[in-house]
Amino acid sequence: MSILNTVTRRRLLGLTTVAAAVALTGCAGENAEPDAAGGGTETLNVDYATYNPLSLIIKDQGWLDATLEDEGVEVNWLKSAGSNKANEGLRSDALHVGSTAGSAALLARANGTPIKTIAMYSQPEWSAIVTPAGSDIDSVEDLKGKKIAATKGTDPYFFLVQALQEHGLTVDDVTVENLQHADGWGALNNSSVDAWAGLDPIMAGAEEEGAELTYRNLDFNTYGFLNATEDFLENEPELAQTVIDAYQKAREWAAEHPEETAQILADEAGLEPAIANKVILERSNLDVDPVPGDAQRKVLEAVGPIFVEIGDVSEQSSIDEALDTLFDPSFAENADASTIKE
Repeated sequence: MSILNTVTRRRLLGLTTVAAAVALTGCAGENAEPDAAGGGTETLNVDYATYNPLSLIIKDQGWLDATLEDEGVEVNWLKSAGSNKANEGLRSDALHVGSTAGSAALLARANGTPIKTIAMYSQPEWSAIVTPAGSDIDSVEDLKGKKIAATKGTDPYFFLVQALQEHGLTVDDVTVENLQHADGWGALNNSSVDAWAGLDPIMAGAEEEGAELTYRNLDFNTYGFLNATEDFLENEPELAQTVIDAYQKAREWAAEHPEETAQILADEAGLEPAIANKVILERSNLDVDPVPGDAQRKVLEAVGPIFVEIGDVSEQSSIDEALDTLFDPSFAENADASTIKE
């Protein structure tokens, strides 16, 4: 029996319609609010983000919407401006499925957000320390005493923390301005800060305008994690599987259409095609094994103690428990792109 027929027989258990986006660009509210009127519409709330190109493909091609339409399920696409915003949506049940960096998923789980990572969507080099053209900052050591824009709870922030530690500094040696990613670039551009812990594709656009990537380290970039709430996975496993099947279709499509993938990113993010090509072709591995496992755990084991050291998580035991319970590989292991309609 097909997944979708199973979904039809079981029906969806009251997935609510959401009236506003999860916080994300300047035109959206900070959190999604349930539709008080209800109306019985069965809705899947899933995010899309410029840092998750596979989500852009799925939304652009309309595959998930077409697959679920006959089942009476509406796909409600909510745009995430950063991992912290996706985590807010998952924590408040405004999202059923949300995309974050691995570090942000671990942080959320360690602090009690009941989520599971059900697939990988990329292995990117999406973070670096960015400085303006002509800056006298030539190394991480030069950041001491400087103002740095970073979005707390996201990979660029943890990239910054690790970079500082590697070079004998801590966050106490700098002033961190907690700004959303796009605002961080704006602050760097208008000289409100001395450096920015950047995120692609905004970072690639900043490079085109003269900004420099002063410090890069691929090992400090955690994977792209696709996460879902535990309630959603328990109550709607077939629907969750359909989402992962759509991601598998997008992964295969991206491998065959890299230029078109870059164009979709360019259109969504308002980038020049050359910038989007840099992000997709040079700094994103979208053909990563989607099954969460040992490779991702190894990366997170290095990041976890930093959370405790800087006070983002109260104790190491919370990190250890999160590492033991975060991954659910079963959905990615059973991914089947053939279930998804064109």
